[in-house]
This record gives sequence, C-alpha cells and structure tokens, in this order.
Amino acid sequence: MITRRTWLVASAGGTAGVVFGLPAQAQAAAAGTAVALGQFVRIAADNRVTIGCRSPEIGQGVMTALPMLIAEELDLRWDDVSVEAMPLGLVVTATGGIDWKFGPQGAGGSDTVPEAWADHRRFGAEVRRLLVLAAAQRWQAEASTLRTRAGQVLHPDGRLMRYADVAAAAAAISPSAEPPPLKSPRDYRIVGTPRGNVAARDIATGRARFGLDARPAGAAVAVLQRCPLLGGTLLSFDDSAARRVPGVLDVVAIPGPKGDEPIPMNLAPAVAVIARDTWSALQGRAALRVQWAPGPVLADDSSEAFDRRCAALLEGAGQVVLDHGDFSAARRSAARVVEATYQLPFAAHAPMEPQNAYVQLEPDRALVIAPTQQPGGIPRLVMNLTGLARDKVRVEVPRIGGGFGRRLTNDYVAEAVLVAKASGRAVQVVWTREDDMALDFFRPGGHHRLTAALDARGRVTGWSQRLASASKVGRRPGVKPEERWTSELYPDDFPARLIANLRLEWFDAPSPLPRGSWRAPAHYANAFAVQSFIDEIAHAGGQDPLALRHQLIGGPQTLEYRQHGGPGFDTGRLRRVLDKVAAEIGWQPRAGRTTPTGRGIGLACHFTFGGYAAHAVEVTVGAQGALGIERIVCAVDVGRVINPLGVRAQMEGGTLDGLAAALQQQITVQGGRVQQSNFHDYPLLALKQAPRRLDVHLIDSDADPKGCGEMGIPTLAPALANAIDDACGVRLRRLPIGEQLAQALAARSRAA
Repeated sequence: MITRRTWLVASAGGTAGVVFGLPAQAQAAAAGTAVALGQFVRIAADNRVTIGCRSPEIGQGVMTALPMLIAEELDLRWDDVSVEAMPLGLVVTATGGIDWKFGPQGAGGSDTVPEAWADHRRFGAEVRRLLVLAAAQRWQAEASTLRTRAGQVLHPDGRLMRYADVAAAAAAISPSAEPPPLKSPRDYRIVGTPRGNVAARDIATGRARFGLDARPAGAAVAVLQRCPLLGGTLLSFDDSAARRVPGVLDVVAIPGPKGDEPIPMNLAPAVAVIARDTWSALQGRAALRVQWAPGPVLADDSSEAFDRRCAALLEGAGQVVLDHGDFSAARRSAARVVEATYQLPFAAHAPMEPQNAYVQLEPDRALVIAPTQQPGGIPRLVMNLTGLARDKVRVEVPRIGGGFGRRLTNDYVAEAVLVAKASGRAVQVVWTREDDMALDFFRPGGHHRLTAALDARGRVTGWSQRLASASKVGRRPGVKPEERWTSELYPDDFPARLIANLRLEWFDAPSPLPRGSWRAPAHYANAFAVQSFIDEIAHAGGQDPLALRHQLIGGPQTLEYRQHGGPGFDTGRLRRVLDKVAAEIGWQPRAGRTTPTGRGIGLACHFTFGGYAAHAVEVTVGAQGALGIERIVCAVDVGRVINPLGVRAQMEGGTLDGLAAALQQQITVQGGRVQQSNFHDYPLLALKQAPRRLDVHLIDSDADPKGCGEMGIPTLAPALANAIDDACGVRLRRLPIGEQLAQALAARSRAA
C-alpha cells in the first residue's frame, strides 16, 4: 500500500532528473528534461510519461500489466506511455532498519498483479491529484471543478493544460494523508482492454536486454566445472592446461556449503575458469582435470530406487495431515471401493536463458545484474558472503528469458559473488544448458494413492489421498520434519470440505535431488491425481465424468481456503470454468455418445493460487498408439482481467508447457548423477505435437485480480489422460506418457 511516508521516502528530492530509481543511464538521459513524481512516474517535456515496472519480467507480461494500472488512474493515453525496469529499491530507514522503497519486487506464486492492484492504482490516483492541484493553483480555480483526460487537465471553460506544464509544480506539493479517490471500473479506458507487450518490438528486433546481455564491456566471464555427483566433493584439480588457453585469466576453486555457512544449499563444489570471453572460458574448462569424491550415500542412488522407496512407504502408515469425518468407517460400509496409484517424475525448469549473473565488488559497495525472480534476497546474500551492508548492494534485473520458479533461488548469484571475491575481478558467471539441467531445483517426484468409498448409488462417501514424495522444502534449513508435507499437500484443495469423510496422509520419500518450486508447485501433481481419479470413479460407478464433478462441487458457496490463494474457494466459479470448456468442446454424456472409434474427450478443473481454470482436450489415438491432439479448450477466471492479451498468452503458454511435461519430460538419476543434459533428452514441445486448435476463454469477474502464471498448467495433464482413456480405454497413471500408450495398445493386441 502506498502511504504518505513511503511516498516521501521514495520521492525525496523529486525534481527534474530525479527519476525514481530507474537505471543510471536513464537518469542521465532524463536529467533536465523530465520531472519525477514519486516512485514510478516521470513526465517529459513532450508530455510522454515513463512508468517504472518494479517486478521482474520473466515473460508473464508484468511490464505491460503493472504500468496499465498506474496509467489508468493517471488518465493517460496508452500510446504516450513508455515503460522501464526499475532496480531493487532498498533503503535504510531513520531508525537504521531496512525498507523496500518500491514495494514487493519479486515474481513468484502468481502474486505480482494482486500485490500491485491496490498500491499501483492509489499511486496513479495520487499523482493525478497532485497534477490537478498544481493546475488549480495555476488557474486559481477550485480543484474539484477540474477534470483530466488523455494526459491533460481540463478546466470547465474548455481550457486545457498538459501534465508536462504543471509537473514541476506538482512535484513540489506534498501528498495528502488521505487516500486518493479511485476510478469506478465503469470508467476504465485502459484496464481490461487488450494491450500488446510493451517490449515486443525490442524482442523482435533483438534490442531487448536479457541477463546474458548485461555484461559491461571489458568484464570477465566465468564458467564453472561443477561436481556432477549429487552431494559429492572436490578432491583435487589440475589447471595447468586451462591456464595455457588463450584468453584465460584465472582459475579459482569454489567450495560447496560447509556446516552453517550462508551459502545456498544447492551450491555445488566447483572450479571456475575466468576468461576474457565465453568461448575462451569454455575451452579452459574443457582443459581442466578434476577429481571428485562421491557423497556418503548418494553414489548409487537412482530413479528406480526412489520409486521403490515410494511404493514401500505407501504400504505402511504415514503422517496424517487431515482427517475429517471417519474415512475408515466410510470404507468399511462402502458398496464399492475404487483405488488407483498415480506417479509423477522429477522435472526440470529448463528456461530458455540459462542462469547467469554479473557481480562487481568494491571495498564499500557492490553491483549485481542478474535475471532473478527474487531480487530482494540478493543484498542479504552479498552481505553474508562479503560483509558489505545490504544497502550498499545495487541490484538490477534485466529482462529474464524464462523462470518458471527456477530463479526464485539465487545460487548462481552466490557463485558469481564467490568467484568475484576469489579473483578480485568484476565477472559474469554463465551457465551452459548442460549446467542448468544437471543442477536445477527440480520439481519433486512422488506416488499418489487415492481411494474412494462409493455408496450403492455411486456417490462418493469417503476419500483418501496418500502421497509419498520428496518434499520441496525437505532440505531447507529450519524446516521441521513434521512440516515437510506442507509443500506437497494442500488440505483445503478440492474435494476438501465437499466430502464428509476425507483423509490426507503424507510419507517422506528421501531423494538426493535438490527440489524447488516448479510452475504451479504441488498443484500440478495433485490436480493430475485428483482429476484423473474422478474419471475413474465415474467409470466405476457408471456415471458421466462431468455429472460426477457437478455432484462433487455442488451448489455455489465460498469455502475457507487457508493456503496460498485464499482466503476463500468459490465452488461456483470453479463450476463456471468447467462448464465453459465442456460446452465449447461439445461434451456429451457417455451414454448414447456417438464419438468415432479412436477419438476421445477429457475434462479437468482446478483452483490454483486464487484462480480457477479448466481444460477440455480432444484426442485421436491410432491403432499403434499414435496420439493426435486435435483440440484443446481452456477457460480461466482470475478475477478482473488487467490485460486480456496477457492472460490469454499465459493460458496458451501454460497449456503448451503442460502438454510437453505430460508427454515427454522427466529427470532421472543413475549412479548419483542426473542423466538428462539438454533438449535432445529433455525435449520441449515440437510443432507437430501441438494441438491443431487451441481456444482460451476468459470468464468475466468483478473479483480482485489474481496472477495467472500458474493457472494454465495443472489441469492439462489430467484432461489429456482422461481423453486418452475415453478414446481407447487405456488409463495412464504415470507421467510422462512417453511410450506407455503404444506399449499398452500393443500388449492388448497380443492378448487378444
């Protein structure tokens, strides 16, 4: 929330050339020609307005959506707006504490738009109020009689005054302690209208500046040879040949964490080769001779061993994290019991831009330029590794070539700090694709065993989900063993509170793989298991899958939701997105359906981080298992939509990302090493695999907006699995699908 105090802290000295923390080059260019008003707005002499974007842009569209909120309340013409990325705004308060000058500056959990919805509108409205007050002083008029439109103040007698003409006077007026009045949504001219990506031209023409482009001229490059053994250590290395490579400047060793050292837990022991350019550094790394020692218990670990651990755990008793009603009694009295186990693999983020970070250390300050989703954590990291005060660390975030949760952890920044410290050079650490694939924070794998008790009419009277998984937070310092389940199961997720007897149970399955947030975290895994299982229940009870979902969801009501995305879960909104995709795909009850042989339709819906999404998938399955994705329909309700084009792009991207993950993406371990290394064995979606048609429908809502970075992915995989089952009667319970479909059909053919 924008308060008078934060306005004054951020805008102190807000006169010409003081530009709210935009990069230094922008300040120099603007000096003497523009006026800054508070944190985010700069008005130029030609009446063009620059709006700062505080949050990292990782392709989710916030550099367009967030400035739209300010521009709306400021009554600007969108064509007169330009946008610039802002550095991290960390300042020392009068009491010696730390304050965040621009508010939240991370990008994760679909939080960026919800966090900006209130304070950005208030900020735009406050700037508009100051401009009106300045114009009123100039005209000696009552401010209440003036209006604004398209970057101008309007007098009742028809006179106009550009914002630029009163910007300097407005900057000298103190903001009011009272919150400014906000526009009514019916008066919106920018919010809710489709706006193209503000960086589209720069991206298309190659002018966009990503992290890899951030290295200043003359700065050194470092690539690291990291320990390939999970949990391994550095024994020795010979760098004599590496140092003879032309362009190589230095070679330094970087140890892994020891004891309670403030180093990210994912940091592997490594040897860094520092050179004048990336090619020389890579050639130097290739010339290294390094000996590694395996970890104490990890050298022979494998994906097969992990699956055996999960299966064995599910045969015992786990940690009961939710126990409503009496599931055991419901099972004993059931007319029928349905049970199925679903398996999900570990998965990598695989962003198109590998990790990188530029660090310049000086005795009294530091500069970090890194594509990070969490810039706020970098000053503390630098302080821990160098002793510099947090407010002496400047952090700039260029455009990011994909994140998906990988860049929520700044391990690659820590590497750059350590290399810069050890070498005494300003340096950019650059990862290769192979580096990125081997040392990711992987999405946890696990086995879900679901059990449903049905009465004689096929109604669900009891529900149990037992999950054996490698906790995402299991290796984080300070997380108690009894709390590890919290990242794996969400107790208020559907169908909680809708079934009288419901039990959730978790089993801790150890894994050496580093784990972290992967797009939609546990929602991806749980939606696959739950929404696949609903179809299996429907078939067992002789019901239509859509009708069963209607029965489980029930009438519209708001249920308590205590996890991220709450505080409420609206069953009516979930049903609306479900019914929308069903109608658009042409859903018909299975009884009497005339679907051609080998063609099937599947549905799934889910509530994720405050948003409601559903998918309907239509597929064809050939006799040999050839899978064709004929059509996908997606519907989403994320509250009030700021930029329809942006939301549509997020849903399309999430759908295709989810399709690639469902079809062919998994991380496997053999001999304590990750086996995948690049896109040849961790493939992205190929054009021939894409749906022939993809439709996205946005459901109108007056609710406060939610972010949509995660909403488009959880329901794709179960809708696809349900469609395949509908087409050919093969139920796939393990991801990725890979060759399973062809193998199952071949086995059925042999049996026949």
